Amino acid sequence: MKNFDTVSEQTKDFFQRVFEITRLIPEGRVTSYGSIAKALGTAKSSRMVGWAMNASHKEKGIPAHRVVNRNGMLTGKMHFSPPESMQDQLEKEGIVVVDDKIVDFKKHYWDPQIELGDF
Repeated sequence: MKNFDTVSEQTKDFFQRVFEITRLIPEGRVTSYGSIAKALGTAKSSRMVGWAMNASHKEKGIPAHRVVNRNGMLTGKMHFSPPESMQDQLEKEGIVVVDDKIVDFKKHYWDPQIELGDF
């Protein structure tokens, strides 16, 4: 992925929309890349949501640690510094993580399509 500063305006707009949804994820809850993509009406763009999460570290106030894969795995942890900080942040919010996977993922899952309706 290119540096966030050099991506197209269309990509920046997409990233900003991803960031808007991510900022709305409540503390102690998580969602998936695919769920954000579906909420944006671009169901096949979950990988691009992941790229947005990678770029989110340049922005303030984006709880990227609350976005995981569809199985509750911390697949984006390598983009945190140090990588263990993703799990640490989730655990501070009361989420138990074992072997890079959220325990009781369904209990903590936040569905933006249900919670936000037409975004």
